[in-house]
Amino acid sequence: MSLTTLDRLALTDLVHRYAAGLDDRRFDAVAELFTDTAELAVPDPPATLEPVHRHHGHRAIAAAVAAVAAMARTEHAIVGEVYDGGPHPGVARGRIACVAHHWNGEADRLTDVVWHLRYDDEYQRGDGGWRIARRILTINAIETRPVRRLRRS
Repeated sequence: MSLTTLDRLALTDLVHRYAAGLDDRRFDAVAELFTDTAELAVPDPPATLEPVHRHHGHRAIAAAVAAVAAMARTEHAIVGEVYDGGPHPGVARGRIACVAHHWNGEADRLTDVVWHLRYDDEYQRGDGGWRIARRILTINAIETRPVRRLRRS
């Protein structure tokens, strides 16, 4: 199945709302971007960069993404998006590249833990529009950078 321009725009909006929701600490709103039976697979950095933990359903997904609340601030920058139609209408796949900044520390020792990551997604279209049915997060690299100053939220 090929995707229309409107489908691609809706998928782009979905992916960017996920990133903005994380950064705004709106974890329940992020979970609502997933289907009721969705799966989120995530790694356990820095020990493992491949996905090893699987979370199913809105409640588990909201709890999993809330882990970023431990950071003083985050910024998820979507740097690449590729979407393809799925095997039948109402299904699509996406490969999303992201650079995720995780800022933390005290005023004299601020750090930015940067994840260069990729989401491999499956989406489903329903009455409420496109939703994420499965998201697999893989980290390609982790950097740690010093930070001079941080605006607190």
